Amino acid sequence: MVSEKVQHLRGKTVVITGASSGIGAEAARRFSELGATVAVVGRSAQKTEAVADRIGGRPHLADYSSLDNVRRLAAELLSVYERIDILANNAGGMFTTRTVSPDGREMTFQVNHLAPFLLTNLLLPRLTATPGGARVINTASMYYRKGRLNLADLDGFRRRYRSRQAYAASKLATVLFTGEFARRVQGTGVTASCFHPGAVATDVGRDSPVLRFAMNSSLGRAVLSTPEQGAEPLLHLATVDDPQAVNGAYFDRLKHGDIAPGQARDLELARQLWDHSAQLTGLQPRPSNTG
Repeated sequence: MVSEKVQHLRGKTVVITGASSGIGAEAARRFSELGATVAVVGRSAQKTEAVADRIGGRPHLADYSSLDNVRRLAAELLSVYERIDILANNAGGMFTTRTVSPDGREMTFQVNHLAPFLLTNLLLPRLTATPGGARVINTASMYYRKGRLNLADLDGFRRRYRSRQAYAASKLATVLFTGEFARRVQGTGVTASCFHPGAVATDVGRDSPVLRFAMNSSLGRAVLSTPEQGAEPLLHLATVDDPQAVNGAYFDRLKHGDIAPGQARDLELARQLWDHSAQLTGLQPRPSNTG
């Protein structure tokens, strides 16, 4: 469990995405109990409003399949909250078949990487202006170890689609983004970290009948962690005494883990992934020689 010595978050604002169920909903409840103002971000209007009502937060709707939706969400958050102390990028998904977003991107990569990348950058001015510093916490996965990124084919359109491969690659992008963001904001008071929540019974695999059945079966419930347990690393990183000590860090549950050898440690890859992601999300002009 998270230490009883965690600081109260009274007077602070937490934005948490993917908060309509699972880890996000549980973390939103815990943040509210610690006194924070909680922005509950979710895709389902009914579920998001229910969570917000239950914890006394404010609901914000966003569908990460549309980058315009992310831009609208960022503008809404900036208009409502004068400060953002914690941004928890928790929304994610896994898709059984290749799905292309209205933006022309492979859906797993967009939902798990491009959308939170865009939201974080759009909120960065507010994060850097927050007194006492702000924290960005990204929900990753130990599956990043099985991921492989090809900068010339980030969407994987040139290879046969495999859902687990696409998911692993997107979570590798999460780890790389976390480290690169931490380096870029060094000295601003903003920090970033990411974590593997464990094998948790959530609806991240809602697109897969097999995963839905497994997570809702009696065996699945017996062997998988609960959303409450999955939220513990997020609460820990949000309340650790010295956020600089975990800046750029990857946590395996509550343990500060070593980044696995390979692409996840490639600083040049992280820099180039940032540049490509900025182009794909419209944060900087796209070079004339790209499609």
